[in-house]
Amino acid sequence: MLTTAETPVRDLAALLDDLSAAEPSVRRAAARDLAAHPEAAMPACDRLEIEASPSVRAVLLTTLIHLQSPAVAVRLAAHLRSEDVPLRNAAIEALQEMPDAIAPHLQDLLADEDSDVRIFAVNILGALRHAQAPEWLAEVVRSDPHINVCAAAVDALAEIGSLETLIDLENLRRRYDGNAFMEFAIDAAMRRIEGQ
Repeated sequence: MLTTAETPVRDLAALLDDLSAAEPSVRRAAARDLAAHPEAAMPACDRLEIEASPSVRAVLLTTLIHLQSPAVAVRLAAHLRSEDVPLRNAAIEALQEMPDAIAPHLQDLLADEDSDVRIFAVNILGALRHAQAPEWLAEVVRSDPHINVCAAAVDALAEIGSLETLIDLENLRRRYDGNAFMEFAIDAAMRRIEGQ
């Protein structure tokens, strides 16, 4: 009997055929085995766009995290505009697992005309293990015109902000002087940063 390490890699063409099988279990197995084929990243992205089974979607996303690249990150970031909330949330979670792949695209997402996309980008940043994440969040606080985007950035800075970001939070407090919600959020973030 073959051990897992000796299990042969399945043929790519057969796996791609199985991705459109009627049975979710067959699609799920194919999605899992595509992780051994870097060239399968775009077909896996294509399937994700039409896949109806949550369990198959989950395996596709795991495979895409394994096969991550800037091109995969762009395809997943396109789902930030999706009306399919579970898919959008799953894409956000997957992007949070690929800091180097999404990093080149974050500036564009943070400058998107849609404030919801900017909020999702801030949510990705808040969980991203990337050295520049605190500075990018501070830039959002300094420049974004939308209160909800700024509020999301304040929440993220509470988790990963540094003492250098305190001045940006103080300036934001002045910008939203009299807004009780923002004042509370900023105070909480500043206390957390100062206590680290």
